[in-house]
Amino acid sequence: QVQLVESGGGSVQSGDSIKLSCATFGLAFRLYAMAWFRQTPGKAREFVAAVDWSGPTKYADFVEGRFTVSRDNGRNLVFLEMNNLKPEDTASYYCAAALNFGMTTPNDYTYWGQGTQVTVSS
Repeated sequence: QVQLVESGGGSVQSGDSIKLSCATFGLAFRLYAMAWFRQTPGKAREFVAAVDWSGPTKYADFVEGRFTVSRDNGRNLVFLEMNNLKPEDTASYYCAAALNFGMTTPNDYTYWGQGTQVTVSS
């Protein structure tokens, strides 16, 4: 059974940094591009960042150079480091997997984690 498990969320202040992790289980990790989405209550789930098997990345415009997505193919892990956080970054962050890289629509992803909450206070 495929499982994606996010961790590392928490409460921080504006300007702080936080690093999220996504552990994968039962997934042919080498075949999948990995991505991060986020969702706030009342809002649609939106694309944040994606990383392909060999390292190429893609980011949403709102990232503005503040975030870095990476993966450890030896340990089947995905990371999202977020710097200079803003209150508007407050959301539940989800890890997702797809066989193609660079997609920004949630429906294009096959597997999802349960989410981890990030709260940024001013």
